[in-house]
Amino acid sequence: MVLEGREGWLRAKGSKNESKVSFVELFFDLVFVFSISQLAHTLAEHFTPLGALEAIMLIFAVWWVWVFTAWVTNWLDPDRMPVRIMLFTLMFAGLILSASIPEAFGEKGIYFAGAYVFMQVGRSLFTVYALKNASRSNHRNFLRITSWLVLSGVFWIAGALMEGEMRVVFWLIALLIEYSAPALGFRVPGLGKSTTADWDVSGAHLAERCALFIIICLGEAVLQAGKTFAEQPVTPLIVAVFITAFVGTVALWWIYFQFGHERAAHRIEHDEVPGSLARQAFTYAHIPILAGIILSVVGDEFLFAHPHEAADLHAAAALLGGPAVFLLGNLWFKGVTTGRPPLSHMVGLAGLALLLLTLPIVVVYQLGVLATAVLVVVAIWEFASLTRVVPSARSTGDH
Repeated sequence: MVLEGREGWLRAKGSKNESKVSFVELFFDLVFVFSISQLAHTLAEHFTPLGALEAIMLIFAVWWVWVFTAWVTNWLDPDRMPVRIMLFTLMFAGLILSASIPEAFGEKGIYFAGAYVFMQVGRSLFTVYALKNASRSNHRNFLRITSWLVLSGVFWIAGALMEGEMRVVFWLIALLIEYSAPALGFRVPGLGKSTTADWDVSGAHLAERCALFIIICLGEAVLQAGKTFAEQPVTPLIVAVFITAFVGTVALWWIYFQFGHERAAHRIEHDEVPGSLARQAFTYAHIPILAGIILSVVGDEFLFAHPHEAADLHAAAALLGGPAVFLLGNLWFKGVTTGRPPLSHMVGLAGLALLLLTLPIVVVYQLGVLATAVLVVVAIWEFASLTRVVPSARSTGDH
């Protein structure tokens, strides 16, 4: 009985539940709290050019496996038992993937790659089966997607069986295959090419799913700051560092959620071709937003660990780089969804760049305070400029 009536596995279009994010989806996302924590700690421990490259690759992989699942549950109903079992299975594989992150380029490469390929290909095959008699166009779309994921999977597994630079090269090829596939329409000989018009997504559902993922990332920043503060002797400096880390995280939340998410959700919900907007704004533009938060968590670790040390480029890469990458992601995200990139974000990026000039004269905690101040200014600027107009006109840029 479980495998019968596959048409019933889909979300009912036009129903009140079409855009609803289910409790099962939220439960699934909990695995990625672990992933984000692992990524931040791994990057902090290997904060070198090679360590940064490896961390970026892992961030791309973690985001890709999550966002593909978010797209799938846009069509499949997580409250249906087969879909729910599929998500639980992915959760288990996700735990293996997350646990393998610190040693993904070491002894646990095969566990990371195996879990990743299992999640990507397994979920895609399940969706092909679920859509066979329910949606002919999407069934063909997922046949194409599965073909690309199988191709990239060969490089993931082959890379895991190698060591050192060759693993990096093979995994870079795998990521290049997967990230170029949507832009190429998942073209497959004999199966044709997908178009963005084929992706009849529920924009509100996808917007909320991405927003909840950002909440997970910001939650990790708050938890890490609280955990580190609890382990430190209470001194005026540590209290100041803790306040700086917390205010910085609140500023990140404010910049993304106060207007960005609200306007993006409204725009995609009313867009005639939501698939194109979803690919740009939610599939791609959120990657630097995610990376910026993770890098900011690393910056907070530096704040607590070395507050009195002279600020150098190594510390600035996290303390200034995290907010800068986050602002770049929001600039892309808001530019795509409003058509007018916010001036406040551009000025914020310029301000962070100017802070590089202070490196010879400031220590780490002072640089952290200055970087947080820039984020607060950006948040206040955007809030002040956009609240001068009536709420219905908030779709204008903050110029």
